[in-house]
Amino acid sequence: MARDYYEILGVSRSADKEEIKHAYRRLARKYHPDVNKETGAEERFKEINRAYEVLSEPEMRARYDRFGEAGVAAGAGAAGFQDFGDIGGFADIFESFFSGFGGAGAQGGTRRRSGPVRGDDLRLDLKLDFREAVFGGEKEIRISHLETCEVCSGSGAKPGTRPRTCTTCSGSGQVRRVTRTPFGSFTQVSTCPTCNGTGQMIEDKCEACDGKGARQVTKKLKITIPAGVDNGTRLRISGEGDAGDRNGPPGDLYVYIFVNEDAEFRRDGINVLSEIKLSYLQAILGSRIEVNTVDGPTELIVPAGTQPNTVMTLETHGVPRLGNPVSRGDHLITISIDIPTRITPEERELLEKLAKIRGDRTGKGGIEGFLGNLFHK
Repeated sequence: MARDYYEILGVSRSADKEEIKHAYRRLARKYHPDVNKETGAEERFKEINRAYEVLSEPEMRARYDRFGEAGVAAGAGAAGFQDFGDIGGFADIFESFFSGFGGAGAQGGTRRRSGPVRGDDLRLDLKLDFREAVFGGEKEIRISHLETCEVCSGSGAKPGTRPRTCTTCSGSGQVRRVTRTPFGSFTQVSTCPTCNGTGQMIEDKCEACDGKGARQVTKKLKITIPAGVDNGTRLRISGEGDAGDRNGPPGDLYVYIFVNEDAEFRRDGINVLSEIKLSYLQAILGSRIEVNTVDGPTELIVPAGTQPNTVMTLETHGVPRLGNPVSRGDHLITISIDIPTRITPEERELLEKLAKIRGDRTGKGGIEGFLGNLFHK
């Protein structure tokens, strides 16, 4: 038994024409075979089309509501059915769907598909080292995309010839089949199989591109990486996607950034994090030490009596703010204290004298007990 058409579109039986149209557009975008390659998507798409075909036409919908599938069997339709013209055709649906990438939006009304079509957008994943992401710079990448054939200028026809109007569809790009039933006539519209919807036929194909009008080309490209990019940053390279059909504009290339982990540095927003280990004497007495930053070696002043896990800040040694490289984060350095597990007799003697001066009891714990008291007063 056929599924209920209202259930297929996910609308109530009282839904108005706009609700039905909106539901159809949403489902058609999701299940169109050019977009959804999953098993069963094509059958689902046909089911959705059939449901909309019936429910969008008032007389057919009325017969369906009264008699069910039997009332619209064998593709029955009422006079006045307008071949989906009220939603602008399938081409408009998908142009609207991809309009966020620069494609033309749906304009409504029946449209010939023989005009220029914007090319597809492409994606490239690019891995950067930590410092490359921090400071940016120029990067060379290799891409493979479709470029308009220079020999035929994108027409697909052999130089000196030109495409001619398709004899099957007379240049409309569509073929119509009328089925007569006891309930009226039903007109089915489909893409012309001869010209694939272009409205034109190429008799003498361009040998360079085999009549496609475009060729797959691999090339090197230099791009500028802005300072401060991070995992997931997306860069748009205009016009470096695939060439469009019938001399349509090319799509864009989207470069997604992934940053390799660094052995020494980590990142927290626009701040850089790292750790250093000091000897217990450096922590007690204070010291001047050289630490590594993304800018190179820098002197860090450690005050006397620095405690374990103290975080020290080197201002403006962090990551430039994306889009505003003059503004930079900080470098936050976490201090850890290296307490030795073995000491020389001379060191023990000196430390025991220090313990007596301080009045500390070392007891069985020895040096460990002394240093534990020293750092956790």
